[in-house]
Amino acid sequence: MSAPQSLTAALLVIGDEILSGRTKDKNIGTVADFLAARGIELREVRVVPDEIGEIVAALDAMRRRHTYVFTTGGIGPTHDDVTADAVAAAFGVPLIEDPRALALLLQRVAPDDLNAARRRMARIPQGADLVENTVSKAPGFWIGNVIVMAGVPAIVESMLAAVAPKLKGGAPVISRTIDVGNMPEGAYAAELALEAARHPEVSVGSYPAYREGKFANQIVVRGKGEAQVEAAVEAIQTMIAKLRAAGKDKYTIT
Repeated sequence: MSAPQSLTAALLVIGDEILSGRTKDKNIGTVADFLAARGIELREVRVVPDEIGEIVAALDAMRRRHTYVFTTGGIGPTHDDVTADAVAAAFGVPLIEDPRALALLLQRVAPDDLNAARRRMARIPQGADLVENTVSKAPGFWIGNVIVMAGVPAIVESMLAAVAPKLKGGAPVISRTIDVGNMPEGAYAAELALEAARHPEVSVGSYPAYREGKFANQIVVRGKGEAQVEAAVEAIQTMIAKLRAAGKDKYTIT
């Protein structure tokens, strides 16, 4: 029996405000957690400005490499919201005022207030499915393997919930964290590399922190097989215990 096909995803974060630092992205972690719970591996994240050419180039590269591409940002009512234009260009289809999207906007906005700016949010690439937005009604859309969402974190969560039943899924990613306390990375790096090589079916990462003048490092083991994850965790815990017993959890200062 052949191994199941790996499901992967990429996230394209769109917005000058992200690149300038004015807005701090809060969606990457949300999307990563959402995908991991469904057995879809987030393999790539890019941030691009509100420029059609940049968005098209990124989409063309990412959608050929991954099962899904999610985008956040750039589908609002202002002149610099050009994500819909870019996605239509990437797929070579017209950008139309979609009557379904218009009807959704009218659930929230009175007809007399539906000005040209607000109508921009009803522009959808021809042939795309709409993605429900329970927060403010203005929809996202799904065309090919590209799922286009707003940038507001609450709306992102709403849109992820809307597309969840339609996504292919795999085995959820299991994650285990090993707290190594104040042992510095340099004390266990070589041995950890050996353990990672002995357990190639899982991912092993070390994440250093320095808080209140002390190290607080953690090792994280991730994989889709519970037995493989637990075996790696047990081996690494044994390794750390041996190093600590040998006094390797402290620096020697001369």
